Amino acid sequence: MRLTEFWRRMNAHFGETYAESWARDYVLAPLGGRTVVQALADGESAKTVWRAVCQVEEVSSKLR
Repeated sequence: MRLTEFWRRMNAHFGETYAESWARDYVLAPLGGRTVVQALADGESAKTVWRAVCQVEEVSSKLR
């Protein structure tokens, strides 16, 4: 998954304004206690991070 696709899905799920804030502030256990932004900065793949988001959020099946 490309990073642009990751952010498209984040924006579709959370809304453009909230997606960035959520990614910066919400700590995810599946990412080892890191935020989305931290995990991506640490080199985690966008696909891995998106799967973690789907584990903690009720993401629609068409976005999964």
